[in-house]
Amino acid sequence: MYQDDYKRWLAADLEDADLKPELARIEGNDEEIKDRFAVALKFGTAGLRGVLGAGTNRMNIYVVRQATQGLANWVKTQGGNQTVAISYDSRLKSDVFAKTAAGVLAANGIKVRIYDALMPVPALSFATRYYQCNAGIMVTASHNPAKYNGYKAYGPDGCQMTDDAAAIVYAEIQKTDVLDGAKYISFAEGVENGLIRFVGDDCKKALYDAIESRQVRPGLCKTAGLKLVYSPLNGSGLVPVTHVLNDMGITDVTIVPEQEYPNGYFTTCSYPNPEIYAALELGLKLAEEVGADLMLATDPDADRVGIAMKCPDGTYELVSGNEMGVLLLDYICAGRIEKGTMPKNPVAVKSIVSTPLADAVAAHYGVEMRNVLTGFKWIGDQIASLEAAGEVDRFIFGFEESYGYLAGPYVRDKDAIIGSMLICEMAAYYRSIGSSIKQRLEEIYAEYGRYLNKVDSFEFPGLTGMDKMSGIMQGLRDNPPAEFAGNKVVKVTDYKKSEETGLPAANVLIYGLEDGATVVVRPSGTEPKIKTYFTTLGKDLAEAQAEKDKLAEAMKPILA
Repeated sequence: MYQDDYKRWLAADLEDADLKPELARIEGNDEEIKDRFAVALKFGTAGLRGVLGAGTNRMNIYVVRQATQGLANWVKTQGGNQTVAISYDSRLKSDVFAKTAAGVLAANGIKVRIYDALMPVPALSFATRYYQCNAGIMVTASHNPAKYNGYKAYGPDGCQMTDDAAAIVYAEIQKTDVLDGAKYISFAEGVENGLIRFVGDDCKKALYDAIESRQVRPGLCKTAGLKLVYSPLNGSGLVPVTHVLNDMGITDVTIVPEQEYPNGYFTTCSYPNPEIYAALELGLKLAEEVGADLMLATDPDADRVGIAMKCPDGTYELVSGNEMGVLLLDYICAGRIEKGTMPKNPVAVKSIVSTPLADAVAAHYGVEMRNVLTGFKWIGDQIASLEAAGEVDRFIFGFEESYGYLAGPYVRDKDAIIGSMLICEMAAYYRSIGSSIKQRLEEIYAEYGRYLNKVDSFEFPGLTGMDKMSGIMQGLRDNPPAEFAGNKVVKVTDYKKSEETGLPAANVLIYGLEDGATVVVRPSGTEPKIKTYFTTLGKDLAEAQAEKDKLAEAMKPILA
C-alpha cells in the first residue's frame, strides 16, 4: 500500500521543487519509504505536527492543503462570517504553508485574514476574535527542532479547536485525496478577488492596547532603570515584545544578535525551547557582559517565555515555569490589591501538573484557584465560561508549568508578549524597592515551604513508540503502585474517570504520597514521550531535591 502511494507521488507533477529529489533519493529503500508513507500525520486538537519532507507522514504543501480542505468543509457548516485568520512563525516553509492554506480557503469561497509578516500565537488568537472568524490557523511547530513544522487550528473563540470539532475536521481530511482532493487557487488570485486580505493596523494596535492595559503598576518602568537582555530565539517575538516593552518605558534592551532575526534553521540552538539551558546560553553570556538585571527568551511562536534572574552575587539563575507562575500570581495579586484594581471574587487558573504552591498563594490573597487539564485551551475554556456568565473581569491570571502565562481575557492561548511585559514590570518594581525577583522568590519559599517541581521525560521513538506508551499507562492502571521509594501512595486520581474528577477524561494519573509529595504520569499529546512531574516539599532545597531523586529512581523501572 505505502509503496503504491510512494510511486504515485514519484510520478506526480509536484509543485514543491524540494520534494522530487527527496523521493528520488529514497527509491528502493523500503524503510525510508515506509517512514514517509505507511501512516498519515494525524489531525488532533493540536492540529498537525511533523518533520518537513515528502509523503503523508511529513509536513508539506499537499498535507497542508488536505488539512485545510477538511477545515474548510467544517467552516462551511458553521454559518457566521465564513472567515479564517492565519498567522505563521519563522520556521522553514511557515510562510509557504500559511499562503497555501489561504489559497485553499479562498478556493472554497471562505474569506481569509492573514498577517503580512510573521506574528506569534497570541496575535493569531486575537485576530480570530477581533474579526469574529469561524476559525484560525497558526503555522508553527512551537519549540520543536528545526526539521519540524506544524499547523494549529483554532475555534471561533480564539482557543485551540475543541476535540469534537477536530474530530469532524479529521473525518473530512480523510475523505480528501492528499495530492489532488483540495480545491486551490494561488495566493495572488485570492488577493485579487478580495477573498484574501491582510490583518489591518487597527487589529495590531488593538492587541497591543489590550496587553498594555494589563499593567499592574502603569508608568513604573519609565523610571526604574531596568537593564534587559532579550532573545526571540530567531522566532516571531522580536517585533511585538520590543514594541510593548518600548511603550512601557523599558528602553535599555540588548537583543542577542545571533538570535535576533527570523531564522528557521535555529543555528544557535538545536532545540529553540526557553525551558532548556542551551537555548538561553548566548543570552546568559551577554547578560553577564552588560550586567543585565534580567535575561528573557521567547520561543519561535512566542507563546512561552523563559527567564534568568540576576542574583545578589552577580550570577544568573534560571527560573522554572512553576516558579515564574507563582511569582507572577503573587505580584499581580499584591499589586492589584494595593492599587484597588482587584476584581470581586477573582479567579486564577492553572493546569493540574503545575505546582500546588500556586494554590497556597492564591488562597493567601483570597483568589479562587481552578485546576484544569494540561493544554492551554482548558484555561481558555474557564475564561469562556466566566465570559458566558458576564463575569470575564474576574479572571486575573492563568499559567502552565511549561512557561505559558496569560493575564487577561483578550486572547485564549498563552502569550509570551504579556508574559514578557509583566515579568519586566515585576523585576522593575522589586528593583525600585531595593529588592529583586530572587529575593521575592526566597521570601515566598520562607512563607509557604520549600516546594520543588521537576519534570522528567522518557522518549519512545519509532512506529511502536505509541503502543509502548499506552501499554505502560495500562500497566499502571491494572497494577497500581502501592508506594514509590518506600513512600506510601495514599491517593490515586485517574483523570480518565471524569465522573470522579469533574473534568473531561484525560490520560493522566496523579499519585498523592504519604509525606505530601505528588507524582504525575502523563503521555505528551504532541511528542512520543511520557512525562513524569514530581512535586516535593522540604525544609530546604537539598531535602526536597533528595526526595525528588528517590522518587525519580523508583519511576525508572516502571517506564523502562
